[in-house]
Amino acid sequence: MADQVKQILIEHVRKLHHERTTAPVFVPGVTPIQTSGAVLDEDDRVALAEQAIEMRIASGATALRFERLFAKTLGLRKAHLTNSGSSANLLAVAALTAPELEDRRLRPGDEVITVAASFPTTVNPILQHGLVPVFVDVELGTYNTTLERVEAALTPRTRAIMMAHTLGNPFPVAEIARFAEEHDLFLVEDNCDAVCSTYQGRNTGTFGDLATVSFYPAHHITMGEGGCVLTDNLALARVVESMRDWGRDCWCEPGEDNRCLRRFSHDMGALPSGYDHKYIFSHVGYNLKTTDIQAGLGLSQLRKLPDFVEARRRNWRRLREGLDGVPGLLLPRATPGSDPSWFGFVVTVLPEAPFTRRELVDFLESRRIATRLLFAGNLTRQPAYRDAPHVKVGDLANSDLITERTFWVGVYPGITAEMTDYMVGSIREFVAGRGRP
Repeated sequence: MADQVKQILIEHVRKLHHERTTAPVFVPGVTPIQTSGAVLDEDDRVALAEQAIEMRIASGATALRFERLFAKTLGLRKAHLTNSGSSANLLAVAALTAPELEDRRLRPGDEVITVAASFPTTVNPILQHGLVPVFVDVELGTYNTTLERVEAALTPRTRAIMMAHTLGNPFPVAEIARFAEEHDLFLVEDNCDAVCSTYQGRNTGTFGDLATVSFYPAHHITMGEGGCVLTDNLALARVVESMRDWGRDCWCEPGEDNRCLRRFSHDMGALPSGYDHKYIFSHVGYNLKTTDIQAGLGLSQLRKLPDFVEARRRNWRRLREGLDGVPGLLLPRATPGSDPSWFGFVVTVLPEAPFTRRELVDFLESRRIATRLLFAGNLTRQPAYRDAPHVKVGDLANSDLITERTFWVGVYPGITAEMTDYMVGSIREFVAGRGRP
């Protein structure tokens, strides 16, 4: 009887979806073209409903299933879901401070090489753990740093490298991973914008000691909110799990007891002999878990990931071909040896252009074409970081130019060819009208 009721409810959910969903009609200048957004269908709505019907309101079997499938998708051994991509970054850095790492553990005052033109939550965990971010510049066009810039930032206090693949475009991660290994440095790949990007034929996120992903609606797949920490290193995975789950030493899943068969036989710290292992804490941790409801949506989205990635690449190519040769604009390029799963299409207004970024952005926004700046620009110029401990390597000239002249538009799967052509036509129309006399 219960199964029949559930099936009836699911059928009503599908009916509701069809009644609330109409075929979109694009009206140029009226229909908003967003930079990003979730692409959700009938199966996604059903996936959420099924988890809610079963009252799977905490992290459980569905979350575990997603972790296993997502790790397999990227080619890694372990994945641990978190409540956001920002929390994933926090957790990744926290794991590298664990006592188990002995002399390699990160300690306050240690330096971590990162890029200045970045999103704040790639850098915030460095500062939050008393570490010192060492900012290097990026190159224009790819908007990633280079091995040479990373090499120039190395000092006796350098202990790690943490940076993102900018807007889905991989940094030269194979070379930087080799450099990290040669100098006994940890490498954390912020892969939040680059799921299914490849470098030298290999998925980004698989080169470093740890990788992070976001499932916020703007990203390649969504859980609404959510993130993930991935690794091939089982020892690091155990630390990540512990720190995510309050810092507990126990590895039993929720609702599970005595998996180790010695729940009341441990002697740890200054606790009484036989203290309940479920309440022994070996790390100063957090509670950063997600829920099965979110993971249910994630599983539904994961099935569509290949199509989403292809749509992003297709939209990016259409923009790149359509804007080729437009004067006054520096168009993006893929890092050599890479095949990006693009997050956005980034444009820099050149210094010699007869118009400003603000003028072009205002024109696009007036046509309902949404734009975004390249995140925080040069982070060292942001009010939150001006007085924070940091080191700058070089003058960060390109990061400054990005702060003044760079923006991006969307390529996410909700953007159609008609929308892409309207963006191309609008940019060309604006530039043609601002040509030099």
